[in-house]
Amino acid sequence: MTEPTPRLTALAWLTLGLVVASMFVFLPLWPPLLLAVWTAALTKPMLLRFQRGLRGRQRAAAVLSLLLFIVVALPVSLLVVGVVAGAKELVAMVQASSSARSALEGILSSPDSPNALPSSLADVTNLVKRSGMEGFDLLSTIAGAAAAALIGLFLYFGGAYAMLVDGEGLWKWMQRNSPFRPNVGERLSAAFHETGRGLLVGVGLTTLAQGLAATIIYASLGVPRAWVLGPITGVASVIPFVGTALIWGPIALGLFLTGRPGRGVILVALGVVVIGSVDNLLRPLFSRWGALQMPMFLVFVSVFGGLAAFGTWGALLGPLVVRLTMEAVELFRESLEPATGGSIVATEPPAEVKK
Repeated sequence: MTEPTPRLTALAWLTLGLVVASMFVFLPLWPPLLLAVWTAALTKPMLLRFQRGLRGRQRAAAVLSLLLFIVVALPVSLLVVGVVAGAKELVAMVQASSSARSALEGILSSPDSPNALPSSLADVTNLVKRSGMEGFDLLSTIAGAAAAALIGLFLYFGGAYAMLVDGEGLWKWMQRNSPFRPNVGERLSAAFHETGRGLLVGVGLTTLAQGLAATIIYASLGVPRAWVLGPITGVASVIPFVGTALIWGPIALGLFLTGRPGRGVILVALGVVVIGSVDNLLRPLFSRWGALQMPMFLVFVSVFGGLAAFGTWGALLGPLVVRLTMEAVELFRESLEPATGGSIVATEPPAEVKK
């Protein structure tokens, strides 16, 4: 009766060591793999529809789902990268300024960016082409400088396809071999996918809507670099208390300093009435598709804490770690309550139950 115990203990330590080693192997690849899992989860409804139309051909449905997702996401991604490139140039300009006033005057007197809304389809096409080419050039530079970028793209799309086709089987395998009770895995999995939907859909769409509103207002008022300052304003919406006012407020002040007080007053009014109200109107709607069960202040802290700890991708990892921690703490508390059935770790039933 006592002989199997050392073997089980040795096997447990061996398993733990191999799990840690596997995590170490996958650690450099976690950003594309994480995005692949979240993409597969968001694309799953399309997969089911295509699968019904293709009479159960799952692999063909997965390919079509990913192609449709790429058609929608790729232009947006290129525009985002183009905006990031413009934002870096803007930061460099601010850092080179001798004072806050000179920085504001420099931003609002820059002749390099369009000052008006596109008035025709050709203008819109040129804008998308210009921003997209900036993003494509930056991506090409990154890909040429490091093969890791191409590997990351391959892992992302390959992982998303694999999760669409075999994700359910992988999840069942994890459930069968997990040392925890089934409800623990289900709760943690739900929190994991909730974080992805919340960041990419809930927070992402709200940020996009506010950034679009700010961009239109800036361009209408003749603010230079509106196509950069607008998205930055949308990103600032996640900052508690001040939110988008952290961006449009200094811009309005800069309009006053550069001799355009009328436009500054209009920007303040539109910032409060339009940009500020977008969050109140659209956030509840977007939350139906991707609600993140975290206070906005905690989301803000986890995003910027993740950026400080892990770099750019920490904006995703920070909220994910915090959300999973919250769920694990709740599960542990519930395991201590007699009514929940005790430990969260699966144990062998008593002998009389086996019989």
